Amino acid sequence: MFGAEEQAAYSREEALRRERQRQRETGVTDYRWAGRAPVMLVPLQGDLYRVENGQSTRIATGGVVDPKLSRDGRRAFFVRAGELFVVDASGERQLSDGAEPGLSHGLAEYIAQEELARHTGYWPSPDGERVAYEEADERHIPVYPIVHQAADLPEVEEHRYPFAGAANANVRLGVVSTGGGETRWLLEVGDAYLARVNWHPDGRLFVQLLSRDQRRVDLYAYDAYGARKLLLSEVTEPWVNLQDDLRFVEATGEFLWSSERSGFRHLYLYDRDGNLVRQLTAGDLPVDGVSALDQKHRIVYFAAARPSAVERRICGVSLDGGDVAELTPEAGTHSATFAPDCSSFVDTYESLTQPPSVTVRRLDGASWHVVHAPAAVDLDLPAPELRTLINRDGTLLHAALYHPSDGNRPAPLIVSVYGGPHAQTVKDAWLTTVDLRAQYLAAAGFLVLKVDNRGSARRGLAFEAPIAGDMGNVELRDQVDGARWACQQGLADAARVGIYGWSYGGYMSAMALVKAPETFRVGVAGAPVTSWDGYDTGYTERYMQTPATNAEGYRRAAVLTHVDRLAGKLLLVHGMIDENVHFRHTARLVHALIAANKPHDLLIYPAERHMPRREADRVAMETRIVEYFQRHL
Repeated sequence: MFGAEEQAAYSREEALRRERQRQRETGVTDYRWAGRAPVMLVPLQGDLYRVENGQSTRIATGGVVDPKLSRDGRRAFFVRAGELFVVDASGERQLSDGAEPGLSHGLAEYIAQEELARHTGYWPSPDGERVAYEEADERHIPVYPIVHQAADLPEVEEHRYPFAGAANANVRLGVVSTGGGETRWLLEVGDAYLARVNWHPDGRLFVQLLSRDQRRVDLYAYDAYGARKLLLSEVTEPWVNLQDDLRFVEATGEFLWSSERSGFRHLYLYDRDGNLVRQLTAGDLPVDGVSALDQKHRIVYFAAARPSAVERRICGVSLDGGDVAELTPEAGTHSATFAPDCSSFVDTYESLTQPPSVTVRRLDGASWHVVHAPAAVDLDLPAPELRTLINRDGTLLHAALYHPSDGNRPAPLIVSVYGGPHAQTVKDAWLTTVDLRAQYLAAAGFLVLKVDNRGSARRGLAFEAPIAGDMGNVELRDQVDGARWACQQGLADAARVGIYGWSYGGYMSAMALVKAPETFRVGVAGAPVTSWDGYDTGYTERYMQTPATNAEGYRRAAVLTHVDRLAGKLLLVHGMIDENVHFRHTARLVHALIAANKPHDLLIYPAERHMPRREADRVAMETRIVEYFQRHL
């Protein structure tokens, strides 16, 4: 996996971008095809290669970040040392200047990458003649130092981390010619977020701005002279969930938009000036995202939660209205990559009992060519059982049960939890089955339970909303109800209930031990947020507002507030160079536990970030976690 020798091959910027994308793989992990030419761009360990007619040519060396290719394949773009570059037949040219520590061009700022799912900071025009890019100025944000305590030589990593309620990066958006010259600055973002940027086929630049409180998103169009027009605004409670579904109809200038205005994400068609033409999808099962737009036949293809929230199917609907057609009838989870002309698509399919297969399908869903069929290998990994339960408030929740291999009932119960927004753990998917920690614990005689509590994804805004301003409350109640349900079914022993999770799941595990000690006797909390005033602006303010406007909510939602109630066994696990959930969170909790004279256990990894990567560390961690439950449950 990602060892020290592999890390050394990447710049700090690239290593942190990989962390933002939760990317563990090394080697060739990305490539880009030109849209209208048989040319491919391949980044590898900081260098950049152009591949054409089976021949590869290195076109840029050292420190290359976020490379892109023009549609005609003639130009490549990338960022190096905080500046934007282009390389073509004329050679390499720098398109921006003035970068310094805390000031960059073409790189998405931390909040955009980590919390807005925007991993790029520049956007070449379709013809490759212009590039829109952001300048991110973080020099006013105080430096947060991360000390590499395990390094042979002292090293301090400095991050400008915007804590909840504090200042964000100052961002502005400009456009520059690929031939060089001065940048035309279009807007200063101010106290908002640059959410999305897209080029319209007619040369306009479409820009989505998200308000600081994340209740409003505005879509603007900028013309070639820098004049802007507001095309539409979305005001959503309790918050706006950003989307990547904007698509343009080249022949008419119409654009496709997705919105949760009905309470569930659905697709809408607008004319080129921002007037609504028609709603394309409806119902109480959401669209997950657009897969492709067939320009010739005016059909949009998309993934959706059908026929239930635990599955995903590929569907299509005409831009001119009509019924939704389903292209993938098999129960489970599908994802699709469509041919450029939308004449076929590659269906990656999996289910609880079906490892991923890759099949080229015709538009009627019929199989055309099997690219990959899983080998018949007996992994001895029984599929978990998917169930539903009703919580104390009458809400239906989805659950997964990994039954103990010895068949003993009632068994000691371990709850596997994430529990936070924008996530789903109970799915009809192979990844649910190959959760190796859950499977190992089940093989060791434990019953493992997953419950997607209120606040989690793919159930609509009303299902998400109960956590607004009050994190760590209804989520924990739902997890308690799940554990009690398993005990009432005769499956679990109420006197032996544990819980584990990472990140938000670590927060949930720690909260379970201090707020519901009558239910949870043992907990393992990995990289937990222990007080939301120590987390970032983009995530925390979306759900909790600011510490100034919701002081009581922040107090209630902090693990630190409730340490005096800890009665069970708690193991805290954290990487000391975690730049996302800082090790400071665990340090603050340990300090509070000591002050309250509450015993606890601590497992730290001096050279790990938010995601443990080194094989030795991961093996050691999994061993300790399993042993902890075996010893105390």
